[in-house]
Amino acid sequence: MFFNRLAILAAGTAAAALVPIPAVAATTALPPQCSGAAPIRCSFPLAPGNYDVSVELGSTTKAASTSMSVEARRQVLNAVSTTAGQVVRTTATVNVRNPEGQPTGQGGNGTPGLQITFSGTAPAIGSLTVTPARSPLVTYLAGDSTVCDQPTAPYTGWGQYLPTRVRDGAVVANYGDSGESSGSFLSNRALFPAMKPLIKSKDLVLIQFGHNDKTTNATTFRDNLTKLVNGVRERGGVPVLVTPPVRRQFNGTKLTPTALHVNGVGVDLPAVMRALGRSANVPVIDLTAKSKALVESMGPTASQQLYLTREAGDNTHFSAQGGAEMANLVVQGVRELDLSLAGYLR
Repeated sequence: MFFNRLAILAAGTAAAALVPIPAVAATTALPPQCSGAAPIRCSFPLAPGNYDVSVELGSTTKAASTSMSVEARRQVLNAVSTTAGQVVRTTATVNVRNPEGQPTGQGGNGTPGLQITFSGTAPAIGSLTVTPARSPLVTYLAGDSTVCDQPTAPYTGWGQYLPTRVRDGAVVANYGDSGESSGSFLSNRALFPAMKPLIKSKDLVLIQFGHNDKTTNATTFRDNLTKLVNGVRERGGVPVLVTPPVRRQFNGTKLTPTALHVNGVGVDLPAVMRALGRSANVPVIDLTAKSKALVESMGPTASQQLYLTREAGDNTHFSAQGGAEMANLVVQGVRELDLSLAGYLR
């Protein structure tokens, strides 16, 4: 199924390389599924699933700067600058769900189908095609509000920026949901029970909990994570534990135990995750340690820009910059562990 084939695009074009094409291949008219100028919004009436989006960025007549996001503020492509007459082609694989943002519908269900937004200081696009993706490597995200597709700015989960680092052939399916703990994610039918049947052999599942396990004891936390790990393995998937990113809570120049997720009953939650990783042979991305190093290196003042400290007095949730930085740290961990997604990173 092809939409608006204004130019023949190769669905397998690697999005890691933005490929220049002759200016004559571009058109000044927007594809019929699109409207607006800044931003340009496009809508395709598609069923839930994974799709390859191929697009020509730029204009034959003017300089442009164009970024791409899909669904609920999920960033797929950072801004690409082009000169007048320059057009570049890129392909990205995107996940379509209903609801399009948080699986429990927090913040609204969004619009059915695939919604694409081209933003930037001067967005411009030519031809645009959407085709069903052929068995992409899926990376599922299981987590809380620091991970999820946040529907409302400036709140940003790191899962919203992870797709900017992933080229076509692989896709991020973000099942993170605000307020979830290791136990509630297991029991809510919109979360792990909905995600588990979709997992295919060799798909990755990144599992991050801790922020909302404030009173969970060590045994229960370990048992909940073990059930998630075993459920992923039952489907042939590859579970990966991700320790929670730090809160911005300082004592002098160092983060407090609460910031490092020692919870209200004295459990060092990241330590439980690291121990489970060793005993159950589960890869662990230590996002707690990585984010601690980043936030402490920035200090109490500069680190405010990563969080919503200034906007909302919030030292837990991320700004767009913070979400992007945390996604970069996750990518660093993917490379260090040589996970299958590493072969699809930009």
